[in-house]
Amino acid sequence: MAGFHEETSAAAGSLLALGKVGSINNGKLDQGQGSTGTSPPCPECGSAKAWKDGIRETAFGPVQRYLCRRCGYRFSDPNSKQAQRQFNGSGMSEHVETIHTKKLKSKTAILTYCRVSVSEGEMKNLAKVETRQENAQREGTKLDPETMKGLLIRYMAWLEKEGYDENSSYPKLMKMLVKRGANLLDPENVKSLIAKQLWKDGVKALAVQAYDIMAKMLNIQWAPPKYRRQETLPWIPEESELDQLIASCKSRRMAAFLETLKETFADPGEALRLRWIDVDASNSVITINRPVKNHSPRQLKVSNRLIAMLNALPKKSELIFPTTYASMYIAFLMLRRRAAKTLQNPRLLKISFRTFRHWGATMTYHYTRKILLVQKLLGHKSILNTMVYTRLIHFKDDEFEVETASNVEEAKDLLKAGFDYITDKNEIMLFRRPKRFANIGVSNET
Repeated sequence: MAGFHEETSAAAGSLLALGKVGSINNGKLDQGQGSTGTSPPCPECGSAKAWKDGIRETAFGPVQRYLCRRCGYRFSDPNSKQAQRQFNGSGMSEHVETIHTKKLKSKTAILTYCRVSVSEGEMKNLAKVETRQENAQREGTKLDPETMKGLLIRYMAWLEKEGYDENSSYPKLMKMLVKRGANLLDPENVKSLIAKQLWKDGVKALAVQAYDIMAKMLNIQWAPPKYRRQETLPWIPEESELDQLIASCKSRRMAAFLETLKETFADPGEALRLRWIDVDASNSVITINRPVKNHSPRQLKVSNRLIAMLNALPKKSELIFPTTYASMYIAFLMLRRRAAKTLQNPRLLKISFRTFRHWGATMTYHYTRKILLVQKLLGHKSILNTMVYTRLIHFKDDEFEVETASNVEEAKDLLKAGFDYITDKNEIMLFRRPKRFANIGVSNET
């Protein structure tokens, strides 16, 4: 029994070192890193990004548990009163000191109730227990909400560690599956749930990719279902309908946001990431430095009207539009419904945020016939993604022929050929001429 007493005393000392609770100095507990109301640092990697992960009941009362978002390490709050009461003035745990006088089955005699952190050997034992629990879950046991929340937190930490985009849709899809009753430890249950959703095959394919990352994190073997994205042609409205929707805005922020989408052809996620430092008001240029969906950064020329609309917004944040996509889209749905009813135009109900981008790409290709220019404006890295805009709609014959020029010499040649200058778009000069001049080629001759 004396040997067991010495081993347990040594274990308590190692727990003090690993948990960074403090040290014993002249019979008093040195508190070490005190809590200032924020999450305690992770004892494994030192990160301050710790999430609350449930309450752990101990012999001295409940202790808050935390999960490190960076490394996924789970630990208890070493600065809580309950954790500090586990150690007496002699420098060792009360359980360790009196265990030889306690019954082994008594609640206060169980060392695991006073553990602040765990050693490497204990981590292996804990991993075996968790493996048995996960196997039981895979056999059909329903996960409790706290366990599910912990898995999602570990999942987000794993995505960050593996270098995925912080604004990836994977966490959102996983939360949606959990909300709809998915058992993340049972791949067959997840496959069945995804198949039942009224989603497009493209969304189902993203959900499969999101869960595949979860399966790799948990070392779960599964056969992912195969969904192929169905190629569809987006609906293209008239420019007057987009202007009607913008004019119907009662909110200056919504009006500026929609005008930004129209003039920059940006993805709505890119527009929400715009910062004030990305706007060059003197040159009427907006820089997209934080693209989404693997797009390329780019600079876009905009109108003075848009610059004035942006300058009229309050500058209370580094972001121009300090809000979430969900809240912005809910407000847009209300605006769209009200405008369609007021203007008696049901076509407005078909407009979405991305409709502005599709319209801009289609119009640019129609008037310039330069697919590389469209690719540059949209920020596509693959020309295959841009080719879809070459066959969106069939236009009626126009009365004018349109050409572009990127420098002064090209502009001179177009003017000599009978083209008239119209405007600039993203440092590209647009020219047009009546079709009766179609047979006259562009040359350098006077």
